[in-house]
Amino acid sequence: MSTLRFPIETAHLILRPFERADVKAVSRYHALPTLARYLERPSRYAGDEADAVELMRKQTDLVRPGDVLTLALCRKGDERLIGQVSLRWYDAMARQGEMTFAIEPTMSGQGYLTQALSTMFELGFDHFNMHRIVVRSDARSHNTVKLLQKLGMRLEAHYREHALYQGDWDEEMHFALLDRDWRPATKIVQLPVRGRVA
Repeated sequence: MSTLRFPIETAHLILRPFERADVKAVSRYHALPTLARYLERPSRYAGDEADAVELMRKQTDLVRPGDVLTLALCRKGDERLIGQVSLRWYDAMARQGEMTFAIEPTMSGQGYLTQALSTMFELGFDHFNMHRIVVRSDARSHNTVKLLQKLGMRLEAHYREHALYQGDWDEEMHFALLDRDWRPATKIVQLPVRGRVA
């Protein structure tokens, strides 16, 4: 497996590791209550964003199960940091991973997440040889559900009222994508044409 090279560019994004200078930009979207409830490390106290950025700065490769690769999503042109995407390797034998992401709400619906998630699927399946990648989503986040389905992910579970969050029942949907479903055409081997036998 070759070493990852950064930054990774898409049509409208630059995906790169986090830097210490990203704290202010991360604070801009981590502090939003509508987003904070879904973050692995929600910001509750002063300095939480700096701690989150420091942790994400170290998440630059997947070497062993439990490792996380987290990349900053920066717009091309002005290089404004607008979100983050992570891929966690959680099972070596079954080659399983889980993806999480967050984006500034004002930036959603513009195709940035489609490009970022597609890039992470390519890394997970093609670079890290994963077999299956899962994504968990709030059932009320209709745009996220549509995006995951557009990317070819299959709904595997819908947990209704499975947890209480600030006095409200949380509903969670689990989506998954297999390597062979991400790029089915690349898994087909073209056989040479043979002459008629009979």
